[in-house]
Amino acid sequence: MQTREQRIAELDRRVVEASRGIRLLGALSWAPDAIERFLSAHRRGAPELPEVTQVPADHGDAREALASLKATIDSRDPLGRYLDETAGSYARAARMLEVPGTPEFLELSASLYGRPSDTLPGSARTHLDAADELLAQTDDLVGAGLAGEPELVHSAEVAQKMFQAQLDAFFGPGKIDVEIDPELASKAAAGSKRVRIRGRTGFSTRDIDQLVQHEALVHSATALNGRAQPLLTAMSLGAPRTTLTQEGLATVAELVTRTIDVGRLRRIALRIRATHLALEGADFIQVFEYFLAAGQSEDESARSAMRIFRGGDLRGRYVFTKDVVYLQGMIAVYTYLRKTLSARKPERIARAFAGRLHLSDVELLEEDFESGLIVPPTYLPPWALDLPALGAHLAFAQLALRIELADLSFHEILTRPDH
Repeated sequence: MQTREQRIAELDRRVVEASRGIRLLGALSWAPDAIERFLSAHRRGAPELPEVTQVPADHGDAREALASLKATIDSRDPLGRYLDETAGSYARAARMLEVPGTPEFLELSASLYGRPSDTLPGSARTHLDAADELLAQTDDLVGAGLAGEPELVHSAEVAQKMFQAQLDAFFGPGKIDVEIDPELASKAAAGSKRVRIRGRTGFSTRDIDQLVQHEALVHSATALNGRAQPLLTAMSLGAPRTTLTQEGLATVAELVTRTIDVGRLRRIALRIRATHLALEGADFIQVFEYFLAAGQSEDESARSAMRIFRGGDLRGRYVFTKDVVYLQGMIAVYTYLRKTLSARKPERIARAFAGRLHLSDVELLEEDFESGLIVPPTYLPPWALDLPALGAHLAFAQLALRIELADLSFHEILTRPDH
């Protein structure tokens, strides 16, 4: 008769094997010249919807394997429940790739990533409300000239060397390679063995520092930590259910290390508003023009619109909602950090980096962390190690957030109590 560990190890192997060919973001990527052709037509004054062919995939075998796997998992066991939910999220992602541009694609996307109209945990506000509030709060910073595009002073080749030096210093030489990918849609993408950065583009110094914190010290680090797990190697997978936590940790990392800027923060909020517009029926061109009117460059506006319409219908309504998770994840992780320290459970911060997890997994798997079946992370970003400094930041931020700025004058700020 199998022991619990043997049973979980076998299920873990099957989850990893069944999900191996399901690469949602890679499969939804556009051909590199699609944006260039669209921008050429736009500059001629005759914009047309991009020429993109979304070919339905066939993941029937993988979905069948995942369904069979789920039928054998005992979800009453916390480790089993983790594997069950991981398999389920991959099954939904696989189905998405089979039905691009359809209402079902949207429903599956919303089940994995949410919609702008969903409410935030513990609040009556929606993601869209939060995005609009963030845009309103940063309008003054735009007026003060603090949201301009940074100067792109580094070529991709120079950025690669700067990036590699920081990764070698953190992970050790030769652990993760930085490669230039001319066809990459985003500025960077990270895995457990390499980080790719976009070719044929420029980078600011802040871009590089921000991408190191976001991509390498969160995404790559958690993937490596997951691969080092003796039992649950599925913790190295980028399962769709972990996206909210992954992007939340990564954007909070930017915030606490001061590598984020106003423009980046506004782009996160703008994408939620743009996703809402697309769901309401705005097409690719209208969403592109929304980003353009918000102050983004032509290239950035087209790429931002592409993020929303990849896998969807370029005429609107049925789109990819992944960009909803960035602000939601940022709020969730920031709140999680505060709650963790106030509950006197600081060990839960490091545990969130033990692999690619959902925040809820940290509590779900607490007994297995305590028993050693799940091991602590090898790689932890410096800000998550320095808990006294993190705690001070969170405590003061909570106090300062209670002050309303709208009706407060400079005179009131500077006046002494005895005056």
